[in-house]
Amino acid sequence: MKISIFGHGNMGKAIGENFTKAGNEVEFIGHDSAADAFGEIVILAVPYSSITDIIGKYADKLANKLVVDITNPVDFASFDSLVVPADSSAAAEIAAKLPNSIVAKAFNTNFAATLTSKKVANKETTTVLIASDDNDAKTKFISALSGSGLKVINTGGLKRARELEAAGFLAMTLAASEQIGWDGGLTVL
Repeated sequence: MKISIFGHGNMGKAIGENFTKAGNEVEFIGHDSAADAFGEIVILAVPYSSITDIIGKYADKLANKLVVDITNPVDFASFDSLVVPADSSAAAEIAAKLPNSIVAKAFNTNFAATLTSKKVANKETTTVLIASDDNDAKTKFISALSGSGLKVINTGGLKRARELEAAGFLAMTLAASEQIGWDGGLTVL
């Protein structure tokens, strides 16, 4: 399967390595790139503040694609809240702007180090949580990561993205305050 990844920072690279290990073709798209076509799965591995520009530029080319939002929409000025409405999520906001795409939330509860090592705190297998309203898309996503060494769990509909973003934000604040390492985080046993 072809996977297109916007962003090639730590998260984008770690995600790409896992899809490659699972036997997929991966391409990276930078903000200066001009992309004409995308793979079946498109990963938004960029800050939440960059999403509007990507949607503005590529909405038509993202139609009928599985678009995976990995963002935690953190207010980086205060590092004390999320910037989406309390009854919503970044993924829901993206889905509203991409009505012809299938939107999912995944990877936002993971750190790049845990995606690379496949372990949380060097102990437990890294768990990737995915939420989407499209069951076939979730099956495709899980299949695309089969063989990567990661555990992938379907958390339900896209409305679960709100809880995933809160959990991701909590893990970030714990790591930033040095209560856990960036090799720590959440896993499901």
